[in-house]
Amino acid sequence: MTITESVGGNELTSEAEREQAQLGLTPGQVAIKRARRHPGLLVGFGILLVMALFAVLAPWLAPHDPYLQNLSLRLLPPAWVEGGQWSHLLGTDHLGRDYLSRIIYGARISMMIGIGAATIGAIIGVTLGVIAGYFGGWLDQAVNFLVTCQLAVPSLLLIMALVFVIGQSITVVIFVIGATHWVFYLVVTRSATLRIRELDFVAAASAMGCSRLQIAVKEILPNLVNQILVIFTLEVAVAILNEATLSFLGLGVPSPTPSWGLMIAEGKTAMFFQPWLVILPGIALFVLVIAINLLGDGVRDVTVTNRRS
Repeated sequence: MTITESVGGNELTSEAEREQAQLGLTPGQVAIKRARRHPGLLVGFGILLVMALFAVLAPWLAPHDPYLQNLSLRLLPPAWVEGGQWSHLLGTDHLGRDYLSRIIYGARISMMIGIGAATIGAIIGVTLGVIAGYFGGWLDQAVNFLVTCQLAVPSLLLIMALVFVIGQSITVVIFVIGATHWVFYLVVTRSATLRIRELDFVAAASAMGCSRLQIAVKEILPNLVNQILVIFTLEVAVAILNEATLSFLGLGVPSPTPSWGLMIAEGKTAMFFQPWLVILPGIALFVLVIAINLLGDGVRDVTVTNRRS
């Protein structure tokens, strides 16, 4: 179904629909065509794909065991710096563990936490957003009260408190971050549901005897996929940064698990003499977050439904 809006009397038309009409392409083919012309999406996807391969193939790509300690080789500089060894390309940390291996395994930890936490947040936020937007009434008021309570407490402070009370582990970090990052999903899906529920195809489904649950799941939810994807990419990056912050503060992934935030925390005491201990995991974290944001912006641009003609 084509959705058009009016702003100041000027109708907004979909660029994707114009391309579909002119070239006879399906919506999916139009989206793929537009994606191939979007440099930010391609760059972000390429970087993310490489990092995902590093994460998946870490046991085969890492030159050393990331947990193996060798105090006789502690604080080796990168191989291209005087005193470095090519057997430890990026040097070693304060316990003699190979830094390249720990950075490669750190990609696995960061991506697992980011995707896991964003998925949990999506399940909570989208469910509440659709319920509040479609059913309205006291349910909408109850959900708005939950949002107010959530926004009243700084999320990072709440995450730190929960991790401190429950205990440190990768599973706890994933669930705590996910359970505290659902507000954006809710706000966007609620607003979109309020608009979609007034459209003709929803009224037609209701007239055909579909239950409210069927309409919410089969008619409204599929029309929210684009918005959910964009927010998901944003929340993955936010979750990764939150995990790095928690690990830096000593409340995230427990040692000796290789986490980029934990590596930065362990290297900060020697950062003026061995700056690579902080710079290398910091660069990895920066590149991953930038790639996710580029991908998210590209998905938004490719799947946007309405643009000014």
